[in-house]
Amino acid sequence: MNTPQPRALDVRWIHGSPSAKHNTDPDIQVHTYDEHTVILRQNMAVNYEAPFLFLLFGETEVVLIDTGATASAEFFPLRRVVDELIADWLERHPRTGYRLLVLHTHAHTDHIAGDSQFADRPATTLVGADLATASKYFGFNENPDAVAQVDLGGRVLECLLTPGHHEAAVTFYDPWTGFLLTGDTVYPGRLYIQDWPAFTRSIDRLIDFCDHHPITHILGCHIEMTTEPGIDYPVRTAYQPDELPLEMTTDDLREIRTALTEIGDEPSRRAYPRFILYPVG
Repeated sequence: MNTPQPRALDVRWIHGSPSAKHNTDPDIQVHTYDEHTVILRQNMAVNYEAPFLFLLFGETEVVLIDTGATASAEFFPLRRVVDELIADWLERHPRTGYRLLVLHTHAHTDHIAGDSQFADRPATTLVGADLATASKYFGFNENPDAVAQVDLGGRVLECLLTPGHHEAAVTFYDPWTGFLLTGDTVYPGRLYIQDWPAFTRSIDRLIDFCDHHPITHILGCHIEMTTEPGIDYPVRTAYQPDELPLEMTTDDLREIRTALTEIGDEPSRRAYPRFILYPVG
């Protein structure tokens, strides 16, 4: 496989509207990054979390990473959109027996709510996001420091257990694009940290991983920061016209690590230009 080359996402994300009642955005924005990679964003008028989801096509299987913040197919037609995208891809790349795999970055509700839409879908493997289920699937129950592999057929994801935000948080690396998909562990927003020491260890592990892999973009699942350094949109905001880009860099990872060192062993909330460290619990 060729070394992935960094390039801009080249997209203006839907970001809500002053009046949710008059919102005209699609329920789900579909951005085709390349022929085999699609990024989805949920409409803020449907749910203010507006999470990002990722659809990665391999030769024998396609994986959907996360299922969004809304269960209702009427208001959040995720399965229909995913089925349409798969059908379109199969028209260009015909094959039989093509399967869908559904995985998650972690088990918070805004990342698993759409699971029920896929429960009865044929040719589908839906892996639960809870620690016991996910760890068994990836093999983390035997070795939490393992780098698991998910082979989609010619496209092998590398998967790391990265707790701190959530005990079952998983980070995915896609060698095809060079994307490091970090869920809610790293993104331009409030980094809610449930376990400070575990989060610090996970950031160290991600930095080490990035030192040994070509990374084009670090992509989390939300945007909460404004373009004004250190200023975030309030919780439940449903209109973010001046939000930062989704993509982050390995320099951002190192800045997070420096910030953790500055704060030390007594966790406290502190804002930085592109993220906010936010201990909870």
